[in-house]
Amino acid sequence: MENLILSFNVVLPLFLCMALGYFLHCIHLLDEPTQKSLNKLCFNVFLPIYLFGNIYNTNMSEALNIRLILFAVLGILGVFTALMILIPRIEKENPKRGVMVHAIFRSNFALFGLPVAISLCGDQNVGPTALLISFVVPVYSVLAVIALESFRGGRPGIKKIIKGIAKNPLIIGSLAGVLMNLLSVPVPAAIQKSVTDLGRIASPLSLVVLGGEFMFKKIRGYGKQLLIAASGRLMVVPLLMVTLGILFDFRNETLVPILAVFGSPVAVSSFAMAEQMEGDGTLAASLVVLTTGLSIVTMFLFIFGLKQLGYI
Repeated sequence: MENLILSFNVVLPLFLCMALGYFLHCIHLLDEPTQKSLNKLCFNVFLPIYLFGNIYNTNMSEALNIRLILFAVLGILGVFTALMILIPRIEKENPKRGVMVHAIFRSNFALFGLPVAISLCGDQNVGPTALLISFVVPVYSVLAVIALESFRGGRPGIKKIIKGIAKNPLIIGSLAGVLMNLLSVPVPAAIQKSVTDLGRIASPLSLVVLGGEFMFKKIRGYGKQLLIAASGRLMVVPLLMVTLGILFDFRNETLVPILAVFGSPVAVSSFAMAEQMEGDGTLAASLVVLTTGLSIVTMFLFIFGLKQLGYI
């Protein structure tokens, strides 16, 4: 019963924030342009500030886990490779193929997975997860371009990929935190407090915006593709990778990031990328909406199961 209550307490705040976003959208206080602006604000400002502050105040010798980083990166590469082989055998249309591959291998780790890790580990123990973001995000960016370009008949541009990674706010915030931590650069107390206060906005705001994205009409008309991609994103991939993580002896603060990376819903950015790169934008939007809603249930089940088994 204790683990059931704990799991419920981790997931309930996520649900309430998303429910608020959905409610605000329904009463027209959170329209689509506002959602896009808030999402951009969170991604470009508040989340990088949070990552900077958390990494800056982290004990790097304890938080830097090379095994965890290698496991996550190699796991993403393995899932991506398998999908590039399997999805073309299941789906005939190229615009849908790229979107399905993108949706299954790329999770909303930063905006959804990070709040889960904070709830489970606490701010003081979330260092390994925050550091992992700086390694996972570039891998996601490169593979996303490869997947979408491959199925529209193009050739991924190396310069464009490198430029995109270099300009990514999450990577900039993370690297700034790492450098200032390693160089022991002092930050005045007033600035540190501002960084902490602004960083706290990131998680609840991103979840409210995600909730505002949820519209039932967006998930109609793509039954087969939605079933395959959503079950792959929320059940098959996390079950496989969390099981492998347990077999490789990851536990507690090192198993939680694995769950956060591989168990989070489809990345919100997948819709924008699909639209820009001739993918099926409607399918991409539907997958964001559907997996974001269902992830509340699947994440609860994973957390409860792992708690019951004593792994986290």
